[in-house]
Amino acid sequence: MKISKNIKYTSLCFFVSLFYFFFVSITTALSQSVDYRVIFGTDWEKALVFEKENRSWMEPILLKNDISYPVAIAVIFPELVRYSALRDKMEITLLKTLYVNLGEEYANFSIGQFQMKPSFAVKVIGSAKGIIRRQSGITFKEESDFKNIIDFRKSIVNDLENTKSEFNYLVAFLKICERKYKISRMIEDEKIRFLATAYNYGFDKEIDQIMSMSYKKFFNTKLFKTENYSYAEVSLFWYEQYLAR
Repeated sequence: MKISKNIKYTSLCFFVSLFYFFFVSITTALSQSVDYRVIFGTDWEKALVFEKENRSWMEPILLKNDISYPVAIAVIFPELVRYSALRDKMEITLLKTLYVNLGEEYANFSIGQFQMKPSFAVKVIGSAKGIIRRQSGITFKEESDFKNIIDFRKSIVNDLENTKSEFNYLVAFLKICERKYKISRMIEDEKIRFLATAYNYGFDKEIDQIMSMSYKKFFNTKLFKTENYSYAEVSLFWYEQYLAR
């Protein structure tokens, strides 16, 4: 009976693994057939222009922190596609006062070129201690540095409205994930898929939660929702296009 049970269990594991491999293979094949350049059109082209025009200052910062340039840009590229100066101005005008005075429970909106939320920035600040090296030149002001919470929130919004200071939060996020999730053990594609999902979904989640979200379609570029896409798949598509240059 024990042998029979072991055989059944082994067979079950084999078929579960086979099914998962088949599912991932089919999903990957389908995603590769999607041309996001066509889908996002001028928004995609604008994001490409931003990457090329700003590489001169972004790449040295990443190099200084031992972070791969294409991996880092792949993580934020969907947000570069989604970014709209008009929408950004509208959201800040309508919601900044609410956030500063009442907090993220009342207004937690995306800001800046990399579309970060104040709650994301606060989590980065809280997790970056002991992870960001002094020689990196990256520092964050904490709540204790201010007389009151309102001034701290103002500083968060100011950071996220400035592209270069907002980029520092990306660097810190990547270093936090490197330490927390041991991503150096992942192959490049898996690393990008994981980091992109963590960036969009939340790096305060467990590793299995992030992995389970990586194929789900919740990314949208419009003010009014239309079709959703997988954030991680958009990141990987840019990465593949980058390697093919």
